[in-house]
Amino acid sequence: MADNRRWWALVVIALAQLMVVLDMTIVNIALPSAQADLNMSDANRQWVITAYTLAFGGLLLLGGRISDLAGRRTTFMIGLVGFAAASALGGAATGQGMLFGARALQGVFAALLAPAALSLLATTFTEPKERAKAFGVFGAIVGAGAAIGLLAGGLLTEYLDWRWCLYVNVPIALLAFAGAWAILAPGGRHPDAHLDVPGALLGSGGMLALVYGFSEAASRGWDDGLVVTLLVAGVVLLAAFAVWQTRARVPLLPMSVVKDRQRVGAFLTVLFVTVGMFGVFLFLTYYLQGVLGWSPLKTGLAYLPMTAAMIVGSTQIAARLLSKVPPRTLIVPGLLVAAGGLAIIAQVGVEPAYASHVLPGMLMLGLGMSTAMMTSISLATGSVAPRDSGAASATFNTAQQVGGSIGTALLNTIAASATATYLTAHAGPGVDKRLLQAEATVHGFNVATWWAFGALLLAALIAGVVVNAERAPTPQGAGERTPEPVDTLG
Repeated sequence: MADNRRWWALVVIALAQLMVVLDMTIVNIALPSAQADLNMSDANRQWVITAYTLAFGGLLLLGGRISDLAGRRTTFMIGLVGFAAASALGGAATGQGMLFGARALQGVFAALLAPAALSLLATTFTEPKERAKAFGVFGAIVGAGAAIGLLAGGLLTEYLDWRWCLYVNVPIALLAFAGAWAILAPGGRHPDAHLDVPGALLGSGGMLALVYGFSEAASRGWDDGLVVTLLVAGVVLLAAFAVWQTRARVPLLPMSVVKDRQRVGAFLTVLFVTVGMFGVFLFLTYYLQGVLGWSPLKTGLAYLPMTAAMIVGSTQIAARLLSKVPPRTLIVPGLLVAAGGLAIIAQVGVEPAYASHVLPGMLMLGLGMSTAMMTSISLATGSVAPRDSGAASATFNTAQQVGGSIGTALLNTIAASATATYLTAHAGPGVDKRLLQAEATVHGFNVATWWAFGALLLAALIAGVVVNAERAPTPQGAGERTPEPVDTLG
């Protein structure tokens, strides 16, 4: 019975994580409809995305420590209810300000929910083979969530209304809440876990400044005064945070979490993988809809093969081999395969190239990235003290979120610059301006995708050099049948 409860717990945890991950992209396809409905300007529409990523990325470390302090199940359930309420508020928005505020609230509760979910998973599955299977499913959810969000956004926008891209979270969250209430037992609080208020202010302030700075760079440019001020302030605040963590009695981010070589390798790998990936998802969406003229639904369906490849990579490759081979023998080849997929995608032109370039590139990308991501998740949360599992989970999520924010801003800026340069170089009398614009846009996408290719190669290099464990670690005390899974599931 206990084993069945553990696997049902995985369903609940995965459902909640899927909701958080897909919410980063499900709104993207609906954004043009929402902009027209609420009379948003082109300058303000970015806040539908930025308000969510700002709150989510900036508050993750705080959310992870609250999970340790209040208990993972309690934090998880509060996050679900809050996320559902914020989603309903956004779906009912009567103006842009109301929508922006609702998206920020979603980010706040996602910052509670995501670390609690990953922490619950890490402390529930401690036996190596079961852990590998559970993390395989979870890794597939993390990897495929963005693509699933694009598909769901296309379906809901085309057949219902853009508001359903937010309303859909309500039944998902309530279903996960009911499952958590029935399956997860109260507990998981650690009496020696305290809230480090100065650390929370410095860490959250630094993350907010960085995420906001990178988000604004996409529209303002890297030399804008506000962008430079935000980035410098973010670095200064995070440096002060690091110094304070070495002196705090109970730090927000224990040094043991970031001193472990394997975890540092996993955090850095995930950071650079998401730098490359988030921007590419955006470019592919614009390429399929803007250049090839595909509908939102057709665009969403185009991502299905990549989603299938991600599931195969996580559950059939990484999960089966994780307990048998050194982690870097999964991460490095996985990232090289994913980089090869980007190299193929980076060669598309204005003519339809889905079957010849996009599809094979997506399959390689999904297979390789999911294998590497699932292994990195296991490394990031393994062999960490139970009282610090929330902090470790939050750090992993922070690396993912910050990497995505950096990647979106950086690659968008690179693409825009390359597009402008191409237009200037090829403009002239007798040139078909419409065709030139399409060629310039695709050229910008291709240049930025090559930069994403470089980010994945850098991630592979870091994993190859830093990660040297013979096997993926398991939580402390796994071999002793710790009370942690019982405390989590009852």
